[in-house]
Amino acid sequence: MSPHDFETRHITGALPGSVLALAQAAADEGVRNVGLLITAWQSGEERFDSQGAALFGAFRQYKLIALGGVTPEPALPGMAFRVRRFYVHPAHRRSGVARGLANAAMTHGLQYATVLTCNARASAAAGPFWEAMGFKPVDATGWTHLYQAA
Repeated sequence: MSPHDFETRHITGALPGSVLALAQAAADEGVRNVGLLITAWQSGEERFDSQGAALFGAFRQYKLIALGGVTPEPALPGMAFRVRRFYVHPAHRRSGVARGLANAAMTHGLQYATVLTCNARASAAAGPFWEAMGFKPVDATGWTHLYQAA
């Protein structure tokens, strides 16, 4: 298996056990979103189970190496979905994992809305990545980028 081989799967039910290692890698970089996802999932506050919402994981040899999903955008109810909780383990960056995961989430979200938003404040690389995926920078409260389907 090459370092670029991975499988993207829709996560339902319980979070995979390897999410804890992913959360630790994120925390080591000062990124809080994986830990926040675990807390919200455990409390039932955010399970990516509302209409159209979905959480995706990228797995390599059954180990979770990245995750991200889409939920309805609360600031634009019924009009947009928000790409959220994206994180790729540092050892798997620049290998197509983020692009594959983003494509899965975007494709899913665009089945329910023609507008996607995201907040790319987590890292310096996030904004350029989402722009390469077709998002445009915007000056909005709550998100930094917007994708408009053609």
